[in-house]
Amino acid sequence: MADGWSAKNPYMSKITENFILNGAGSRKETRHIVFELGDSGLDYKVGDALGVVAENPPHIVDELIEVQGWNPDAEVSTHKGDRTLREALKKDFEVHLANKKFVQSLTEKVISSGMKISMSIVSRSRNNETWQATEDATTPLRPSVASDDPASQVEAITADAKAIENYLWTRDYIDIMREFDVKYSHDEFLELADRLKPRLYSIASSHDAHPGFVELTVGIVRFEYNGRARGGLCTQFMADEIDTSGAPIGVFMSPTKSFILPEDKETDIIMVGPGTGIAPFRAFMEQRVHDGGTGKNWLFFGDQSEKTEFYYKDEIEQWIDEGHLYQFTTAWSRDQEEKIYVQHRLKEHGAEVWEWFERGAYFYICGDKQYMAKDVHRALIDIAVEHGGMSLDDATHFIEKTMMKEQKRYLRDVY
Repeated sequence: MADGWSAKNPYMSKITENFILNGAGSRKETRHIVFELGDSGLDYKVGDALGVVAENPPHIVDELIEVQGWNPDAEVSTHKGDRTLREALKKDFEVHLANKKFVQSLTEKVISSGMKISMSIVSRSRNNETWQATEDATTPLRPSVASDDPASQVEAITADAKAIENYLWTRDYIDIMREFDVKYSHDEFLELADRLKPRLYSIASSHDAHPGFVELTVGIVRFEYNGRARGGLCTQFMADEIDTSGAPIGVFMSPTKSFILPEDKETDIIMVGPGTGIAPFRAFMEQRVHDGGTGKNWLFFGDQSEKTEFYYKDEIEQWIDEGHLYQFTTAWSRDQEEKIYVQHRLKEHGAEVWEWFERGAYFYICGDKQYMAKDVHRALIDIAVEHGGMSLDDATHFIEKTMMKEQKRYLRDVY
């Protein structure tokens, strides 16, 4: 792998292909994006991730400057050097979503519009059998429900970490500034804003199959809140701000230490990758075809509908026809009345899955960490109980300790 290219010093690549994978009528926007590696010397193996250095959308940067009345050409110093304020907001800081520090700073910016309510706490002490109140026993009455008073609203929002998290769920800096009519100097704001971080994406190609290029499968995040268009910073940047005309975009490789193919090419593998989780398994299949091993490949894939979310259909069907993909199992959640997901398909095929495990097959999963990965994990334990004849404790130990930690043949790329 080439030395020197990193998050701090990315290689300025170009996107050569950028197209939508979804069929007509889909409610999703999933894209296949190809980057050229030119003379960078960058190499990668299947299972690695690509780091992409995004920039904030110009319309958000310009709106933020307008709301605060800043001079976009003002010179500022950032962790990346001296530049104009507009350039700094575009390239150096996360401005598409607000952070906790900024919300907490509102306590010093927002002034109460009304009277604070307080009450005296009477402390009782026995002094020659006389009851008396202590001095300085006045405590502000904290509102249980935020009132129309801005200061009370801020107090309620900043009461605890969970309250701040809930408040920040869909708000950005512009929303908050308008909501409380607060002004910050640009220096104050830059002290509070987080530094812009690169985003990592599972690579969807084998370098042996596509020398000189690296490919991604990316779900573009878009939504609307408070009458303003929002979305994922990097996904929208790749979809909207960068086209195939040669505009530069910073990239670097993030190697994996564990999400790798078996060294023995005769080893069978089971891959579970619904939605964009198919990305590394497209790479795995390309590599397995290139290497020419005899190990069997079984892919579990799914999404909402076969008609609109069957990504890489032609490639998958070719792998099946040529005998490279031994088994392909799908779970289309919206194509029937009862929702079906990959964990359901795993349990339906539990007996065969267990046979593969007994023969030493590796098991891979890529995708949603919060729900899908947990459901698949539970399905594996259920399979070990039902088809392995184990107790629940023994099955849990086998999946979580033996396969995952000792044998390292249960591997996950979840996010």
